Amino acid sequence: MFGYLVVLVISAATYALFGLGLNLQWGFTGLINFGHVAFMTVGAYTTVLLSAQGVPMAIAVLIGAALAAILGLLIGLSTLRLREDYLAIVTIGVSELIRLVVLNEEWLTRGTFGVQGFPLPLANLNGDYKTNLMILSLLVLGLVFWGLEWLVKSPWGRVLKAIREDEQVAKALGKNVFWYKLQSFMLGGAIAGVAGAFYAWQSTTIYPSSFEPLITFNVWTMVVLGGAGSNLGTILGAVIFWGYDSLTRFVLPQIIQLDDARLGALRIMIIGLILMVLMVWRPQGILGKKEELTLGK
Repeated sequence: MFGYLVVLVISAATYALFGLGLNLQWGFTGLINFGHVAFMTVGAYTTVLLSAQGVPMAIAVLIGAALAAILGLLIGLSTLRLREDYLAIVTIGVSELIRLVVLNEEWLTRGTFGVQGFPLPLANLNGDYKTNLMILSLLVLGLVFWGLEWLVKSPWGRVLKAIREDEQVAKALGKNVFWYKLQSFMLGGAIAGVAGAFYAWQSTTIYPSSFEPLITFNVWTMVVLGGAGSNLGTILGAVIFWGYDSLTRFVLPQIIQLDDARLGALRIMIIGLILMVLMVWRPQGILGKKEELTLGK
């Protein structure tokens, strides 16, 4: 039981980290990103491939985060001057493009065979590897959370909020709106790249199928549930999502006798119903502020 709880905490921490990147882009800046998993893919594969070649793990993670940020730069340069819906469309396409590249470039990524046997952090320390990884993931999550809280309360963060509310006003005040959007998109991508490293370390093997679009929409659920524009809400959303996932995985089969396919569909229907009720009762999310709501933009 303890081992399962450890895995649950690692999953929640990884997705919370992943969600913090999306929350910076959408919750604070109003950028609609439906392809967030692309940054996780870049971070995960870069980290494991470089570390397998002997690159120190910390450096491999930083390079993965940097490449994810560069991907954000390339997407942003081509789309951030356009309307929000163009960004949403492009990000979906880019995420699938990255996944197909990983799938087909077998000389580098081993394609459908996946990447296994790469070095794992803290594996040589005393104690259980998963427990050590849990502690590391919580420490990194806390560090990123603290850094983002400091940033969004700084003048830089206040400009992002102004852009989210009305970018024309921000422009009238002399702010370079495009540059601020680009910074937000790149930083959110870099954070997702770090989350990709933890995703790979937890799984101990990665495949192209590990980075389906569903991952992006799961993290959107977490951000909406916790409250867009709230870093603490994003973490809470991740905890609730994984708690729900675990609870229904074990409890529902005891209540309703269904095959795995129907049971999976029922679990999705239930969380969809919960989101619908939440959007009526509290559209800003659990910890979101109604005056900062971005859903109606």
